Amino acid sequence: MENFGTLEYVLDKYSKIWSWKVTGERAVSMVSRLVPEAWYGENINEVIIPDSEESVKQIKLIMDRYPLEILSKSAWQRKIIKTFTPKPTLPPVKHHLKKVKPGDQFRGKLLNFQKEGLDFLLKSSGNALLADEMGLGKTVQTLSYVTTEKQTFPVLVVAPLVTLNNWEREISKFVKKKSRNGRLIDNESATSTIIRTGKSQELPATDFYIINYELLYKRMKDLSKLNIRTIVCDEVHNLRSKTTQKYKAVKKLAALPSVSYRIGLSGTPIYNRGSEIWPIVDILKPGLLGSFKEFCEYFCYVNEKGKAIVLENKRASLRNELQKHVMLRRKKSDVLKELKDKVRYKEVIDSDTEYYFEELEKIWKKLEEEQKDAETAFDKSASYQRAIQSERQIAGIAKLPHVINFVKNIMEIEESVVVFCHHKVIHKLLHESLSEFSPVSIIGGQSDNVRQDQIDRFQKGESKLMIAGLRAGNVGINLTRAKYVIFAELDWSPAIHRQAEDRLHRIGQKNTVFAYYLIGNGTLDDHVANILVDKSYEIDTIMDETADTYENKDKAELILAQIHDKIHSK
Repeated sequence: MENFGTLEYVLDKYSKIWSWKVTGERAVSMVSRLVPEAWYGENINEVIIPDSEESVKQIKLIMDRYPLEILSKSAWQRKIIKTFTPKPTLPPVKHHLKKVKPGDQFRGKLLNFQKEGLDFLLKSSGNALLADEMGLGKTVQTLSYVTTEKQTFPVLVVAPLVTLNNWEREISKFVKKKSRNGRLIDNESATSTIIRTGKSQELPATDFYIINYELLYKRMKDLSKLNIRTIVCDEVHNLRSKTTQKYKAVKKLAALPSVSYRIGLSGTPIYNRGSEIWPIVDILKPGLLGSFKEFCEYFCYVNEKGKAIVLENKRASLRNELQKHVMLRRKKSDVLKELKDKVRYKEVIDSDTEYYFEELEKIWKKLEEEQKDAETAFDKSASYQRAIQSERQIAGIAKLPHVINFVKNIMEIEESVVVFCHHKVIHKLLHESLSEFSPVSIIGGQSDNVRQDQIDRFQKGESKLMIAGLRAGNVGINLTRAKYVIFAELDWSPAIHRQAEDRLHRIGQKNTVFAYYLIGNGTLDDHVANILVDKSYEIDTIMDETADTYENKDKAELILAQIHDKIHSK
């Protein structure tokens, strides 16, 4: 058989790391299927493969069937006798931070690591990403900064809708009022205005303006007149797409001449893919990662769906670049030694597969008809998305009786439990089936007062069961009363689950938190779980250097054994 390409050992132009270059149309096609970490070279039909033991095995597998012309014979000989080049390592970036005392306008006390967070913000001149894990008090650290740094007022806080009232409460609690002559009034708080309408009108003079992301572009004209000095973007992962109206609105406001300080807050700045960090950094420190095209050329490869994925061998260098110039990231295990562990457990449970496949067949039949009748690409895409959502819902219903059984058995063992689900119909069915426990609820569409009342009842122990929507209850709430969290349904994004877990695993939690992911046997749940693991690996290696996985610990095993014993003894 004729050679169908070439193999050469080269110094990669961008990473400056020795790698393997494969050329040839067929060879590149084969490599792109077998080596997902590969990225395209400078020329057509050219691909660069990271130099690792796994990559060499894949290349050899190809060469056993399809001969490549080896242009670096001595290097290849060394590789196949398992003398592999050690993986390049980068020393972690260490910030030399002091325990800084906040300014006199700040009311309250900071923990030592929060004082160091204040020092980081001061040294960054207020243009930074505070990416501490959830539950470490990023709001408090930010408020301590704006009361310590000079000329930070007025402050614009952009946040998810469900957290606006929380910001108002925290401002009232931690920020003293300053009179026009500069005198601090201890028993009064700084003024704040929550903007709740998209209708253009003049805004009152106040210290803080609080607005949700979706409303921002409608009030651009009014906000541009306020001489804003500081912009705080809470849950800044909302800006992970540079094509959205909210991103464009924040980008425009952040570029105003009056704005000196731009702070992003998120324990999960990367939701699905590492490339989502670029738009965020582009607002906080424009130019740090180059243009988006330059960023992708250096750090990423494009997967089969056209998404930019950060290359495995460049994730550490991206993390170092972020930590060196813009990001402070602390994990709870680093700064809260008294906080107990968080344990994840993937539990496969039974499901009604007969119902599942009957309904699935109806969904795909309807999809085929809609695809045939679709007049535009948008119609086709919308039809496909509806089918996926329908499949996720029937997967939830198919396993629901076994989810309910699991929850009941946990309730018998422990005091308080939080159950997260995705679909409203699942939420309703869980509420009805578990009514004996008088559950409280968090679900989309609740007023702020009702939502807070439900949280307060749970935290006071008036109800021992909380049923929450995954996307409604994953931010802005504290559920430390419980130590068990159960995921009745899965989301496609690992960040959603982490945010939900950390409603429990945060300052104030005195117990180990156990997170149970219930996987419906015979459904697509397992596929979703695998995707979550793959996404988590990319996110963890960029953010934290080490990957966070499902853990199978003795105590978790013991609890599951208790549940199984109860089920089988009935």
